Amino acid sequence: MTATAQRLISVDSHVLVRPNNVKERLPQRLIPLYDDALAVQGAAAKELRGGQKLSLDDFDLEGSRSPGYYDAEARLRDMDRDGVEVEVLYSELSAFRHFHLVGDEWRLVARAFNDHLADFAAVDPDRLVVSYQLPIIDIEYAISEVQRLAAFGARSIQLPNYPSELGFADYHDPRYDPLWSALEETSISISQHLGPKDSLWDVFRRDPLPQKAIFTSLPSMALAENMAWWILTGILERHPGLQIVFVEPGLGWVPFYLDILDRRVRTYSMPEITELPSEYFRRNMMLTFMDEPRGVAMRHELGVENIMWSTDFPHPATTWPNSQEFVARNFAGVPEEETELMVCGNAARVYGL
Repeated sequence: MTATAQRLISVDSHVLVRPNNVKERLPQRLIPLYDDALAVQGAAAKELRGGQKLSLDDFDLEGSRSPGYYDAEARLRDMDRDGVEVEVLYSELSAFRHFHLVGDEWRLVARAFNDHLADFAAVDPDRLVVSYQLPIIDIEYAISEVQRLAAFGARSIQLPNYPSELGFADYHDPRYDPLWSALEETSISISQHLGPKDSLWDVFRRDPLPQKAIFTSLPSMALAENMAWWILTGILERHPGLQIVFVEPGLGWVPFYLDILDRRVRTYSMPEITELPSEYFRRNMMLTFMDEPRGVAMRHELGVENIMWSTDFPHPATTWPNSQEFVARNFAGVPEEETELMVCGNAARVYGL
């Protein structure tokens, strides 16, 4: 690792997982079923987008052209160039959007997907930390997968943001309680990475801008729904050991929203909670950001220990390959001990680094 001005841990970076990476781990008999599931998902996505497209190819991004986007050894070199010691990695392929479309043998597909991520991280498990995608089709299986992943050092699992869109119960349903208990016991954090709700695709279809700048500005604040759901329905009251990481929401809007939830307690019936919503947030939730000096200035309204920094490699908002400069600008005038918490210390605590 090249010596740098500040130790950096990025808690939101991305790795390209292609369908072929999954298929090469499947029995031959399952490949047609997997292809069919991808086709069904693709057709549904195309309909939501109204036939329009948006991809990283619409932006001039050096990172998305780098072998480090999909090759672990190259990725370590890209991290060295950026002065980043550790990355928490999210797959570009949202596999839990098609696990349930495969048929009765979806478990083999889910395991193949997570095994590919595990092999990527195994190149240097001290520096490459993956967030595994957990199917919620069968809760007993989900628990067994949590235990399997925990056995080889998993630190993060990613869940669908909006399970009802996939035909599953919302997360306050009692069927999930054994899963939440398993995650508490293993100290594996839950990630809710921003992604558009199905209803937001209406904005996408109407957005007249060539790179959909209106549409792409909205999913981060849509995570307010997720935040309220975890808190107000009593999940965190029943499972105080859960750690929920909201990935890529930014910071500045959250104090305002927590104020709204706290004020609701005075006038709305909330029988499932015994504390102010902001208290559950501070105890159980983390936020990530990339480049937001105004949000950093609001750090004490959020809690310095509730904030983690990231590069978002290689997406349009990425700070790569100039993350040291971005961090210096974002944390100018911030006490050293607070900066250390937000750019690496909190991540080290949450992910056991």
